[in-house]
Amino acid sequence: MDLPFLKKKAVSLLGLDISSTSVKLLELSKAGDSYRVESYGVEPLPPNAVVEKNINDIEGVGEAIKRLVDRTKAGSKLSAVAVSGSSVITKIIEMEAELSEDEMESQIQVEADQYIPYPLDEVAIDFEVQGEVEGNPDHVKVLLAACRSENVDMRQDVLEVAGLGLKVVDVEAYAVERAYELIEEQLDFGSDGETIAMVDIGATMTTLSVMDNGKTVYTREQLFGGKQLTEEIQRRYGLSVEEAGLAKKQGGLPDDYDSEVLEPFIDAVVQQVARSLQFFFSSSQYNDVDYIVLAGGTSAIPGLPEIVQEKVGTPAVVANPFTNMSLASRVSATSLASDAPALLIACGLALRSFD
Repeated sequence: MDLPFLKKKAVSLLGLDISSTSVKLLELSKAGDSYRVESYGVEPLPPNAVVEKNINDIEGVGEAIKRLVDRTKAGSKLSAVAVSGSSVITKIIEMEAELSEDEMESQIQVEADQYIPYPLDEVAIDFEVQGEVEGNPDHVKVLLAACRSENVDMRQDVLEVAGLGLKVVDVEAYAVERAYELIEEQLDFGSDGETIAMVDIGATMTTLSVMDNGKTVYTREQLFGGKQLTEEIQRRYGLSVEEAGLAKKQGGLPDDYDSEVLEPFIDAVVQQVARSLQFFFSSSQYNDVDYIVLAGGTSAIPGLPEIVQEKVGTPAVVANPFTNMSLASRVSATSLASDAPALLIACGLALRSFD
């Protein structure tokens, strides 16, 4: 099966982000240059249904998506999903400009084993022409993307259980890049371009994506996330996972929660951000970023961007790609604002409707 990472689709798609603890759904419409949120929702997943981006429980994840589609009354039956950057190999190759798309595809299939360290019958491959090679107009740069077929097949199986069709399989980093375009206009940059660090702190994984002038130049995943805070709340106060998750969001914990549990966790988040940036600086020609954009559920902790900014010394903001969007009457503005930092991938996927 081809991997339609980058193909143009003129159809309304549900952006579905399948993470380790929940599925997030977003459906957008567009009039002129303005976007509107038609439906959105978040549905928890059974424990260990997805572990480190790998789907273990097809039935459980599929049923969760089905509940989510029913609850949000989503209008489309076609979806866009993503695979994690760590499961995708991307490479820029050069090819003759005069080749047709079919000829390029045939040539890539023949030569793919040079670029891909897996047996070819186990991978799905896609490509996109990126433009002329500088100084050599007879050749074009082609972005080659390859992913293990099982990663795509698993998602296809899950969507079949949910009663949805699969239209696009994207890469998480590209989805974030697309959603970032909506955040970029909210940031105040100087005239010499911009480099931003997007730090997405999920339940179990923190992903740093660095973008230079809107293009991803570096990504790195670390095992660290908001689940550690939930587990500490559980342990300290004798709560179930569900109770701890609710208390974390809604409050009502004992007086020592802030000083004994939350503040040490915030310190750990700041350390994680600083360490991720140091890895980036030490492995690239960059030694600074203009902004840190915090994303993922954990970034909703009140005051987190101010603390990151103070400790790391770089302006920090929380991601909200919906600031300039209108909302359908059934979408709660309060809920959306609260979930916005965790919806970047879903947003980037939903935007594929308008390529």
